[in-house]
Amino acid sequence: MTGNVYDFELTTLAGRPMPLSDFRGRPLVIVNTASACGLTPQYAGLEALWREFKDQGLVVIGVPCNDFGGQEPADANGIAAFCTATYGVDFPMAAKRHVRGPDADPLFRWLAQEGGLLARPLWNFHKYLIARDGSFGGWFSSLTPPSAGRFRRRIRRLLDA
Repeated sequence: MTGNVYDFELTTLAGRPMPLSDFRGRPLVIVNTASACGLTPQYAGLEALWREFKDQGLVVIGVPCNDFGGQEPADANGIAAFCTATYGVDFPMAAKRHVRGPDADPLFRWLAQEGGLLARPLWNFHKYLIARDGSFGGWFSSLTPPSAGRFRRRIRRLLDA
């Protein structure tokens, strides 16, 4: 498998390529998202994180998936409309992907491999951190909100590195 996150490419909700190498030198937060989940309000926290730290280089990337309870049934247009209208999401959003199982996107297979067995998403809003050099920087479970002190401290360390 590849050496770092910059070797992967996603597609935007609008269908354009989103090579992660475009974010080289910037720490990333990659989150699998869903619009009809009890954790969906985390979009607000992710947007707040993005707004607070984007000028320092942080990039938040949402990756919708329908792998958990069918909680992201919408198409790309529906996802974009919901995220913008409901949470004012301005951070980059990728097209819907599978994040676990045999059809998991290669990026999520790499993230799980780098983080170990427990790093596989068990539900929506699983968060991965990527260091400025593209290396794996850790993960946080779905139950850790973007406002959690330990999550924010880890992000600050990535920004300061």
